[in-house]
Amino acid sequence: MSSSNPIEKKRGTRLRSFFRIMRAHPGLLAGFIIISILMVISLAVFISGLFGGRITPYDPIQLFVGPRQAPPSWSHLFGTDTLGRDLFSEVISAMPTDMGVSVAVVAVAVAVGSSIGAFAAYFGGMFDEALMRVTDVFFALPVLVLAIVISVILGPGIVNMMIVLMIVWWPTYARLARGETLKIIHQNFIEAARLGGLGRVRIVFRHVFPNMIYILLVYATLDVGTIVLVYAGLSYLGLAVTPPHVDWGQMVNLYQDDLLSAPWLPLFPGLTIAVSVVGFSLLGDGLRDALEVS
Repeated sequence: MSSSNPIEKKRGTRLRSFFRIMRAHPGLLAGFIIISILMVISLAVFISGLFGGRITPYDPIQLFVGPRQAPPSWSHLFGTDTLGRDLFSEVISAMPTDMGVSVAVVAVAVAVGSSIGAFAAYFGGMFDEALMRVTDVFFALPVLVLAIVISVILGPGIVNMMIVLMIVWWPTYARLARGETLKIIHQNFIEAARLGGLGRVRIVFRHVFPNMIYILLVYATLDVGTIVLVYAGLSYLGLAVTPPHVDWGQMVNLYQDDLLSAPWLPLFPGLTIAVSVVGFSLLGDGLRDALEVS
């Protein structure tokens, strides 16, 4: 007589719930598939690069691997550029940078902003007022102007642009977390935690954050797509990556003059940006519907 394993039974229940949610929300499923593919490719390219290898058909910076400005074919899926480089290899090689920067910026913005907003709302008084005034100052900083200033001072680079985006993005989550915290702290379970002897910091981490994690997740998912677009714009202006590194926005800028003679050159990097943004938008909207977050 065999006995069922409770751990395996619980995993099976969670897996069935996952597929049931996906079937009920086609947009969530489509976004999940798109982003999963992009993330898997990005991770594979990043790991292969750490060990000195590559998963792309050709070296993305190697010249004359094919004819100049060759149209898409089985040998070169996205065609070749004006120097005979394989465009598909360039687009795939840029994926870890664009995706990694976007995820990292949002992760830091969520961590910093939600902490500031939650503690400001919970402690209140002058502490709340001071933090919110600082937040307003950062809200007033335009992304493009700040990016140009930092680029002039420190020079163009991926890290510098990440710093710019982190600086201007965390206030959104500070405001969001503050508003959610003001709703949560008046609940009965918060009062019960106070009466139980929990300190303010422990209450915030144990009760406040878990109760707003879903809304933060939805906004963060949508924001990653926005960051992909913003970072591509900064890269288009030459403020992010520097040669020989490749980047989607940089490629659109580099090949825009070939739009009539070789339209596939700016088209495929631009389409990759669009697919990434749409994927994160579908995923975020689907999560919002599935989690019933308003």
